[in-house]
Amino acid sequence: MQLAQFTAGGRWTDRLPKPMRRNLRWFWLDGVFAQATESISLAYTTLYVLALGATRAQIGLMSSLSSLSAAVLLLPGAALAKERGRRKLVCLGGGGAVRLAMLLLALTPLIFPGPAVVYVMIALVVVREAFTNLVLPAWTALSADLVPVHWRGRYFSSRNFAMGIAGMAITLLVGQVINLVGNPVGYQVAFGLAFVSGLVSIYCFAHLREPSSPVAPPEAAAQPQASLLRHVRANPDFIAFCACAAVWNFSLNVAGPFFNVYVVQNLNGDAGIVGLLSVVSSLASLPGQRVWGPLADRWGPRRVQLVTSLLIPILPVAWVFVTAPWHIVPINLIAGFLWAGNLLASFNLLLAISPEDQRPGFTAIYQIVVLASLAVGAAFGGWVVTHFGYPAIFMLSGVGRLAAALLFARFVRAGSTKGHGSTE
Repeated sequence: MQLAQFTAGGRWTDRLPKPMRRNLRWFWLDGVFAQATESISLAYTTLYVLALGATRAQIGLMSSLSSLSAAVLLLPGAALAKERGRRKLVCLGGGGAVRLAMLLLALTPLIFPGPAVVYVMIALVVVREAFTNLVLPAWTALSADLVPVHWRGRYFSSRNFAMGIAGMAITLLVGQVINLVGNPVGYQVAFGLAFVSGLVSIYCFAHLREPSSPVAPPEAAAQPQASLLRHVRANPDFIAFCACAAVWNFSLNVAGPFFNVYVVQNLNGDAGIVGLLSVVSSLASLPGQRVWGPLADRWGPRRVQLVTSLLIPILPVAWVFVTAPWHIVPINLIAGFLWAGNLLASFNLLLAISPEDQRPGFTAIYQIVVLASLAVGAAFGGWVVTHFGYPAIFMLSGVGRLAAALLFARFVRAGSTKGHGSTE
């Protein structure tokens, strides 16, 4: 199929102008290859560092430092994204740095033998996360410019569906490669593949044509920080959204860095099993994208996020009763379906709450809250698991997620507006 015939989201795109359709195609393809890279990183970074001799405390430290370093670069990233016509360039530059870090992760064991390799790996992971978040405000603002507001649920669900298939396939393949080749060379091959897939992603992204963006008023340009803070104070829904996100993400990362470690250390799993379990989650996310995408357009993103947020707390509690890897399969099936809707709705809700002319700054503030919460959660989780074991972090994570969902139900009211797209 030629690129010009590729719909990238459905036949509804036929009614859009040709330049917009072209952008949506390249953005869709960029997402597929970027997800292949990200899936390798998410599934195997912790196991890679663990195979090189890292302790549970060092893994908690790695997660915490990654979140903190990323938070530091978000406001500079928002400042870079503020200027019209620069967002694509920011994304390409930061994306290139992230891909370079993936290559260095693959090569590090060849350069730094001995215990020092763990600290070098942690440093590279921290740098990778920092650059990922440097470009996030620009990427968020650019994605809002690329995708028509009334079709965001359907387009991003279609894009996420394809990304899920790509992530599932690469995760399964890489898990088998790691088992076949062995440690640590198998992981080096995996991150080499992530680097190559990332380069293809950059190639696709480079074909985007950045749409014209509204120019900020002169007074906003003269005092960007004061203007941003003034807009935030005038938006109570955004403040409530950030507060709920802080509790939610703290609770997620109390247990988040340790699920795969638990599979390997306590359930006698290996990289292949971790990959298969990740594929189960990705497989369940595919129908989730088809279900939640249209619902987000019809119900509004708030209702979708609320429904999924009230159910997700069950998942970490279920891990308390896991005694064999196969017990995780039904948990991950439910998780994949629910998280497909939650992540889609959360992103669309952020776009809905953020004023268009302040979107990069609002995105930066939101992500700073998220990353600071993740950092504190990972540090706290590392301390708890060291002193009280895995059941404690699983229960704490579930209780915290439920508290965040209830706070969201009570205080966040924006994003309830239904979409106006066609229901065909």
